[in-house]
Amino acid sequence: MQTLTEKLYKDSLGDIKKKFSYANDLAIPRLKMVSVNVGIKATDSDNKFLTYLALQISNIAGQKAVLTKSRKAISTFKLRKDLPIGCRATLRGKKMYQFLDKLTNIALPRIRDFRGLSAKGFNQSNHYSFGIKEHNVFLEVDLDNIPKIFGLNITIATTAKTKEEALYLLKKLNFPIK
Repeated sequence: MQTLTEKLYKDSLGDIKKKFSYANDLAIPRLKMVSVNVGIKATDSDNKFLTYLALQISNIAGQKAVLTKSRKAISTFKLRKDLPIGCRATLRGKKMYQFLDKLTNIALPRIRDFRGLSAKGFNQSNHYSFGIKEHNVFLEVDLDNIPKIFGLNITIATTAKTKEEALYLLKKLNFPIK
C-alpha cells in the first residue's frame, strides 16, 4: 500500500521536472533518508532513562534506535569516553515515507501554537533540519508514563542540488514550511 507522501511525490514528479526543466527523470530531486536524533546530558545517562529513550525513539521512528556514545572524554562537561549521550534512528524507503506521513499529518499539527517550520533550516548539502521541543506530540508516546520530556532533531536528506529545489520538493510533499 502506498503512503500519502509517496503518492504526493509521484504526482508532483512532472511538475518538478517542468519547473526546473530537467532533461532526465533521474535528475529530479528525491528523498534519501530521514534521521531522528536525540541528545541528552551526560549526567542524565542512567540506565533506566536510556532504555526509556531508546524505546520511545524506536516507537516513534518505527524501527530500532541505536544509542550513541561519546568518542572522547571532556572533563568540563563531566563526559567520559563511551558514555551514552544520545539516541538516533535513520529511516530509508518505506519506513521513511510512513514517518513523514505521521510527522506532517499528526505530530506537527499537535504542537502548541504551531505556525509552520522555518525555511532557514537548510544546510550546505541542502538537507532540511528542524527540532521538536517535546516528544509527546507523537501518538506512540504513553502520556501516563513519561519520566522526562525530551526534544528531537529531525533531518530530511534530499538529492536536490540547490536550496530552492529542496524547498520546492518539501512543499510539494505538504511539508508545513513558511
